Amino acid sequence: MKTTCQPWKHGVSRRRFLQAAGTAALAGGCGSGRPSGRSESLFTRMIVLGVDGMDPKLIEQFVGEGRMPNCRRLMQEGSFQRLGTIAPPQSPVAWSSFISGTNPGGHGIFDFIARDPKTMLPFHSIAQTEPASGMVPLGRWQIPLSPGRITNRRRGETVWVHLEQHGIPCTVFRVPVNFPPSESEATTLSGMGTPDLQGGYGSFTYFTDDPARRSRDVSGGRIEHVTVNTHVVECSLKGPQNGFLAETTRSDIPFRVYLDPQRPLAKIVIADTELVLREGEWSDWVVVKFPMLPYVADVSGICRFFLKQAADGFGLYVSPVNIDPADPSLPISTPPDYAKRLVREMGYFYTQGMIEDTSALSAGVLSDDEYREQSTYVIDERMRFFEHELERFEDGFLFYYFSSLDLNSHVFWRTRDREHPAYSEQLAAAHGDFIPELYAKIDRAIGQAMERADERTLLLVMSDHGFTSFRRQFNLNSWLMDNGYVRSKNRGPRGEASYLLDVDWRGTRAYGLGINGLYLNREGREADGIVAPGRPADELMQELITRLKEVRDPENGQQVIADVSRADEIYEGPYLEDAPDLIVSYNDTYRASWDTVLGGFPKEHLLDNTDAWSGDHCVDPRIVPGVLLSNRPIRHNDPDLTDLAPTILSAFGVPVPAAMTGRNLL
Repeated sequence: MKTTCQPWKHGVSRRRFLQAAGTAALAGGCGSGRPSGRSESLFTRMIVLGVDGMDPKLIEQFVGEGRMPNCRRLMQEGSFQRLGTIAPPQSPVAWSSFISGTNPGGHGIFDFIARDPKTMLPFHSIAQTEPASGMVPLGRWQIPLSPGRITNRRRGETVWVHLEQHGIPCTVFRVPVNFPPSESEATTLSGMGTPDLQGGYGSFTYFTDDPARRSRDVSGGRIEHVTVNTHVVECSLKGPQNGFLAETTRSDIPFRVYLDPQRPLAKIVIADTELVLREGEWSDWVVVKFPMLPYVADVSGICRFFLKQAADGFGLYVSPVNIDPADPSLPISTPPDYAKRLVREMGYFYTQGMIEDTSALSAGVLSDDEYREQSTYVIDERMRFFEHELERFEDGFLFYYFSSLDLNSHVFWRTRDREHPAYSEQLAAAHGDFIPELYAKIDRAIGQAMERADERTLLLVMSDHGFTSFRRQFNLNSWLMDNGYVRSKNRGPRGEASYLLDVDWRGTRAYGLGINGLYLNREGREADGIVAPGRPADELMQELITRLKEVRDPENGQQVIADVSRADEIYEGPYLEDAPDLIVSYNDTYRASWDTVLGGFPKEHLLDNTDAWSGDHCVDPRIVPGVLLSNRPIRHNDPDLTDLAPTILSAFGVPVPAAMTGRNLL
């Protein structure tokens, strides 16, 4: 009689069964005598610190200056190497390669921005929403018969799913490109790609009576001009789209601000919550509930208020409304109770994917001092949660993600580069210590992890890429238009950023979209494609590669684009057809302009970058390698991001699937 071992059918969890079976299999398996395929593990525990944007050159500098003693000790006792990153070295692309152990052709994420070639409409590459369907009208309301759905566009299995299948318990804290979280028995909290309640990467609101500021949308937020009437300000906080209304609109919550006529104070009354802030003070988290369907449904969010100005004018910043982790309207954790448990144990916390509000800084809503205060709050919150997760970690796999080095290097690189257009001595004196301070805080986390690592614990500290200066921006679509690759319907003046508006697609052969993507207008793929497959497409790609690498900056004669690669020559895998045809790798200190990302056509081809966003990494990957630190020797002198997943599996004795293209570094 054949015996089947399925004890989870009798109340035992699948994870605990597999954990026990991993050992039992070495002694003959579960009744059948066949081994499970898992070999003897080298380690019983593994801690991986994922530090977005940690740069090897800065580590060497700060270790030399004595700012990172734990990092120095880890280098001496283990290994430190530059970690090869991915083309293009964008965070969602690189982290997807870490997660899956494959190049982008194997996971399908090629940029922050993707597009539908049939409609030519852009969308965020990480997650995609399918709206509810089968609407039944009910007056001004509509009731869906089928709910909407949101899916993670990163394909392929994750490293932690393979570990869980072999009984290794896993905690994965805010790894990017894991929204919605992959189905697994792992304990996970979603990270980069998790939207705010408005559905974007984070949209702040700034209420002001400044006559110079009109109500308008800005990148990453909205400015609302308000009027102060007898020391009272009427405001309205926007929330998610209300799909229950027949006429599409956002749900909102009206609130009122009472200004003290004698002192720089304000009382904010929003729903059942009242709070008093001094000028220059931040609130704690405030729970806000947006009504959707009367008496039936609302959506809960959390936000923070910052009273920027209460005397001689009014200014109130409201953070992006985050998904409420105590009552999430979208899936942000596995199991679903994990986020709620964190709130019970640690209090409310940021859930949106990109936490530091660099958009408010670039828009001039937050000053450098105010932004730094918000960003310091973020790293301190992350450190508290890291200590919490480290304390409860017993065995298996723990991954913990830190965002602060990346986003703050983006906006404070101008304090380090004297040749940057946005550099000033005053700024460097005030905030030149911030990036070193953040590296020192990461060093403290490394030290805490080292204290918990015994002889059977593998500790890895890694980053997805490094950093460089972003001094000059290149308008790729403007260059394409002026060199005959794009034809415009409108011969009038151009300059405003817009998503490929007024393009005559029947006269367009190539177009840029996203930070590093260049697409051919292919016949049979794009809705109005004209470039025939085969030799015509190959010749056009070679022509573009040659001409783009010849572009020189008229200001200094430097080569703007270091390399242009055909996707089908640098990627392989089942999702290659979703890739841009060409990957544009910019030279050091250059990057695609924001107008290029949005499909715009300004007049200039090259211009100074005067934005606070002064550092970047979306360049030739050879310029911005990441970091790999280990408490064990690394056996290869050229480690790559795709090597980490196979290394993690091998360290636990778990077979490496054929889809993973990397090597075991141990």
